[in-house]
Amino acid sequence: MSSEAQPVEILLVEDSPGDVNLTIHSLRRARFANNLSVVEDGAQAMAFLRGEPPYESAPRPDLILLDLNLPVMSGREVLAEVKGDPELSTIPVVVLTTSSAEADILSSYQLHANSFVTKPVRFEEFVEAIRSIEDFWLAIVRLPPR
Repeated sequence: MSSEAQPVEILLVEDSPGDVNLTIHSLRRARFANNLSVVEDGAQAMAFLRGEPPYESAPRPDLILLDLNLPVMSGREVLAEVKGDPELSTIPVVVLTTSSAEADILSSYQLHANSFVTKPVRFEEFVEAIRSIEDFWLAIVRLPPR
């Protein structure tokens, strides 16, 4: 990340309230300043990313954490739209899902996901997975400018 003190904007696209709470809890303990926005389905994610109502003043995320199994519009559809849109395609997308199926992993990378992380079942492992994502994407990788 750049040396600027500006918080990292993260968009979490997740329909499971439990996973949302775990992610919020994990990121609150983060070493890096971040602002987390949460949407519950793929259609909301695209409206958020495009600044459509009710998200006209939504910040452009520096990182998207995307579940694959979403209502209304699947994570795969969101990933395809984001990576197919020149205005959005540079935003890194981490697929964060319960699936460990090879077909899901392959299709995510074919749609240009930046990484694929299977959500652990145990609380401590979930927190560690979020912390690892944070360490890599917020400490090591240089994110594209907003």
